[in-house]
Amino acid sequence: RLPPHDPGTPVLSVVDMHTGGEPLRIVLAGCPEVSGPTLLAKRRYMRQHLDHVRRRLMFEPRGHRDMYGAVLVPSELQDAHLGVLFLHNEGYSSMCGHAVLALGRFALDFGLVPAPAAGTREARVNIHCPCGLVTAFVACEDGRSHGPVRFHSVPAFVLATDLMVDVPGHGKVVVDIAYGGAFYAFVSAEKLGLDICSAKTRDLVDAASTVTEAVKAQFKINHPDSEDLAFLYGTILTDGKDAYTKEPTTNICVFADEQVDRSPTGSGVTARIALQYHKGLLELNQTRAFKSSTTGSVFTGKAVREAKCGDFKAVIVEVSGQAHYTGTASFIVEDDDPLRDGFLLK
Repeated sequence: RLPPHDPGTPVLSVVDMHTGGEPLRIVLAGCPEVSGPTLLAKRRYMRQHLDHVRRRLMFEPRGHRDMYGAVLVPSELQDAHLGVLFLHNEGYSSMCGHAVLALGRFALDFGLVPAPAAGTREARVNIHCPCGLVTAFVACEDGRSHGPVRFHSVPAFVLATDLMVDVPGHGKVVVDIAYGGAFYAFVSAEKLGLDICSAKTRDLVDAASTVTEAVKAQFKINHPDSEDLAFLYGTILTDGKDAYTKEPTTNICVFADEQVDRSPTGSGVTARIALQYHKGLLELNQTRAFKSSTTGSVFTGKAVREAKCGDFKAVIVEVSGQAHYTGTASFIVEDDDPLRDGFLLK
């Protein structure tokens, strides 16, 4: 039950989930209509006209600086079951794999897709993300989700390899840039004088953020389909173990405004698989495990087929992980609350 309040006071209702430790706050009700003929247009509209909703959901006192969110919107694509806008502490992402894994469960359990036929063991959910159409496959029994979820990505490709970047405090550092629905810079933590498994998270965040800012200043990101997708989302520091092995390879993703992903990062795994395939370190349908340095949670990934993105050779990547429900909440947004739009501690 909600506490007594003015009936005209806005209320935001959400379902909270997590995938591999990374939160996802899904808006059930209370978000104003997001206008626009396409999903990318809706993303621009929300950024320009409804950013207070993002701040209320993501920032304290209702959220925290590492909260992640999803607003469900209609899609213009005939094959999509739903469209989604991704929210974080800085703005709006073009792709989020951990969110797609959670949204697959959510869409099935909340009736956003047709009920699967009796005996169906895996339901298909087509999710229109800003980067394109992504397909989630949700393990199910008697029409309800259970167990793991996997998704097939948009075409993932490598933008640059062995790029020499002048990183303040570290000198010349070689980085790779790859796209898995969003662009990431990849660099071994060892090249920055850090051990990915034992270093303090703050030190890893500082190093990754410095790399991100250096790449942004020294290299122009381009995407063949849309300028809306042409931005560096963050940096992923790795253990340098890119050659295939059955043992998990560890990484940490630092994105947006120094936000830390608690999961191995679904779109990051997608981009890293594309990078390893591009370098000849991985074959089609060869599964690798990726571990988060912060929580130890694991995603698996594999390149399932070759594709194209503009003139780039690309691959479709399958990422698998486990999503969980954590609860529901309703937020009353009173006009006289001086913190109604939230705040971030620096």
